Amino acid sequence: MNKKQIQSEQTRKKIAEAARNLFVQKGYKATSIEEITAATGSSKGNLYYHFKSKEGLFLYLLDEWDREWIAKWKEKEHLYTTSADKMYGFAEQMVREDLNHPLTKAADEFFTGDDKTCEVEDRIAEMVAEHLSFNRTLIQQGVDRGEFRATDVQSLAIVLEALVIGLSKICPRIDITQALDTYRLAIQVFLHGIAAKPES
Repeated sequence: MNKKQIQSEQTRKKIAEAARNLFVQKGYKATSIEEITAATGSSKGNLYYHFKSKEGLFLYLLDEWDREWIAKWKEKEHLYTTSADKMYGFAEQMVREDLNHPLTKAADEFFTGDDKTCEVEDRIAEMVAEHLSFNRTLIQQGVDRGEFRATDVQSLAIVLEALVIGLSKICPRIDITQALDTYRLAIQVFLHGIAAKPES
């Protein structure tokens, strides 16, 4: 990476960090481009050069969040001895890393807004596909190990995603201990439905 590229990346990170702080404090909709440029000392042109739009900037922050989530998962995944343990670990990480993430409120606003561009719709579709792929891998590992019944893994991946998304809409209103218990119960019910039946 040459000097110009390094400076460009530093500017990009500076803008992203300032925007992140504003989104956390004010939410997605209430944060304006003008406030972001004022917080960084950058021009609108500079911001648009690096991110194209406010939406593009927020998508960049969501991508960072996803990368951090996956990195944390990979650090812990080897600690789980069974696929069922992985499922419970996945649920716990969802509570600790998503429900309490500083950008959660802004992300809810962003995803439920009516004025999403095609770029945002496409990126949301990609994120859902990535989540489903993660879920499929998690479930398939259990099938391969004989812990889960061989069944329609794709459909189960969708059910698991719907389960955690539904819980995320309800659980921010309760404390973390109750959220952990609720997610654990949900995974227990899900696992009961797909557990391999013991051979008679």
